[in-house]
Amino acid sequence: MLTLRRALRLRSARLSAVVLVVVAVAAVFGHRLAPLDPLAQDSRHLLSGPTAGHLLGTDSLGRDVLSRLVAGTGSSLVATLEAVGAALVVGVALGVGSLWLGRGYEWTSLRFIDALQTLPYVVFVVAVVGVLGNGLAQAMIAIGLLYSPVFFRVSRAASLTLLRAQYVEAAELFGAGRLWILRTHLWSKILPTIAVTAAQAGAECLLAVQSLSFLGIGVQPPAPTWGGMLADDLGFLAQQPWAPFIPALAIMITVGALNAVADAVSDSADLPLDASPTAAGTADPVQEVPDAAVPVR
Repeated sequence: MLTLRRALRLRSARLSAVVLVVVAVAAVFGHRLAPLDPLAQDSRHLLSGPTAGHLLGTDSLGRDVLSRLVAGTGSSLVATLEAVGAALVVGVALGVGSLWLGRGYEWTSLRFIDALQTLPYVVFVVAVVGVLGNGLAQAMIAIGLLYSPVFFRVSRAASLTLLRAQYVEAAELFGAGRLWILRTHLWSKILPTIAVTAAQAGAECLLAVQSLSFLGIGVQPPAPTWGGMLADDLGFLAQQPWAPFIPALAIMITVGALNAVADAVSDSADLPLDASPTAAGTADPVQEVPDAAVPVR
């Protein structure tokens, strides 16, 4: 919490937090906030421009673009959270466990992570969807597995440094269990690093989710998604050359906000306890020497 409070002192972090709050509200209440039914078709207004009834125009089937953009936020955010959650659980569990469960488990987990890093992204996702079925949960499991090596490396490196600390060795000498040490000494120390990694992975997973939606993998039409809207708009560039910029701008703003929050938390985690992001480094290193301390000759 202290690191988060430090990060929110930065203007970029506050602005990004506002953007993410707006995205979260749209994700939760998207169908209620949408001015029209996102699936309703109006054959009288096909590919129309912005009007009073359709602020962002309509698509090729006469559906309101603004309503589909707002309603598609929920599926985009849920898919991203599922992918990041799967990557975090698999990666952190394997990364921390590789330091506690013996040489055999460590060797197996390292080889498993190395194997995941060699898999082609699209081919692996298509293979998983082909075996488990073309659904949102199946695609997110595949994305989560592909991003789990990031959490594995980060959690393992952070835990390895802390395990050599003197207070952890002292706790082991006094008979403390591994679970107690992990909960008391390690987890609070590696949590900021995992939070930064999760924010960065969220931005990358959001792009991956929209890429799959663009290819028709995951959320199935006619359910609105930002990637699906982008794919539909590219087929009618002659009639609406500006239409693809609407979902693309939503993706860019959300990804940029996630990256800005990750950078702010990363910068704030390195500050001393009595420093702030705005005041760090402003103290004058040159101090006056009292007269009493100057020797008299």
